Amino acid sequence: MTIQQSTGGAAEAAPLQGQHVNQGVLPRLYPILDPALLADPAGVVVFARELVNGGATLIQYRNKTGTGRQMLADARALRQALGSNIRLIMNDRADLCLAAGLDGVHVGQDDLSPESARLIVGDQLWVGVSTHSVEQVTVADRTSADYIAIGPVFATASKQNPDPVVALEGVRAARAATRKPLVAIGGITRLNCAAVIEAGADSVAVISDLVHDPAKSVAAFLRVLG
Repeated sequence: MTIQQSTGGAAEAAPLQGQHVNQGVLPRLYPILDPALLADPAGVVVFARELVNGGATLIQYRNKTGTGRQMLADARALRQALGSNIRLIMNDRADLCLAAGLDGVHVGQDDLSPESARLIVGDQLWVGVSTHSVEQVTVADRTSADYIAIGPVFATASKQNPDPVVALEGVRAARAATRKPLVAIGGITRLNCAAVIEAGADSVAVISDLVHDPAKSVAAFLRVLG
């Protein structure tokens, strides 16, 4: 699938050549929903609706501690509640992505390879991959991944045992290493997100800075990101 890089607000995009036939839009803001960070872990649908109310058009569901059954139930509930206009990405689990009818899967360096994930989800769904160095970006650029994430850009508390910080220089190096859409992640807030985009990221993935008052937080990010 060919993903277009966003050039402004969530509805704007610029063409980018890719490997797959369908086109999509990678928005400036890439919210990640992690039930472990919510006051009520069972309230994933309520939280997701608030993200959408603020202007989010894409949400990644990430659950590192739940059972497969719980993850599938959450994913199906999100799909049913949000409909087909919101792009939903499953973290790690390509099988649950398919079972829940989501729009793509995001894999890490210790998960399935992008090519293995592609074999499961096919050409019509998105495959994203996390990287933590320019060397990993270079490898990911040669795969069928639709977009590449780089990070952590800044220190982050939302992930246990995070990889070393790549800083803005790491984002710049990643941008120079790939023409695929680039998502920056790790410690990104409303105060530093503009600098991350200026460094070359097409989108910023945010977790912790959306937890409090998600609708207003999303809207505030989008005002900064343009």
